[in-house]
Amino acid sequence: MKAKHQRLTLAVLALVALVGAGLLAAFALQDRANYFYTPADIVAKKPEVGQAIRLGGMVEQGSIKQEADGVTVNFIVQDGTARQAVTYKGITPDLFVEGSGVVADGKLNSAGLFVADSLLAKHDENYVPRELEGIDMTGNMTKTDTLVE
Repeated sequence: MKAKHQRLTLAVLALVALVGAGLLAAFALQDRANYFYTPADIVAKKPEVGQAIRLGGMVEQGSIKQEADGVTVNFIVQDGTARQAVTYKGITPDLFVEGSGVVADGKLNSAGLFVADSLLAKHDENYVPRELEGIDMTGNMTKTDTLVE
């Protein structure tokens, strides 16, 4: 076999191996993919019961209800056009409050309730930590040394 044919054969085999590895990775990760939905998306194109999805929207004012067990929280996520009831069992993030953004990973159950496995609370660009709320950060800062002499 000529050297030119050997190189061509190796190139084709490498391409086949690369495509095969890509297909194998895609097949293995198929069950791990979480598709992002808003409440309006859930109404429009209802995902399958038990399919892992990611729900994003705003926590509706007055909707957070703590169960008697102390760890289960029920609330409503809305996006301005639709609403989705959510239940979560666990410790909620510190930034999780009514009127704030939230992203929840979980699944829809047969009753249409979104059962969240994890919550991510989001804040806007105007966020200031609670400890720094009263401090004026615009003052003239000329001293860069932090040691007291």
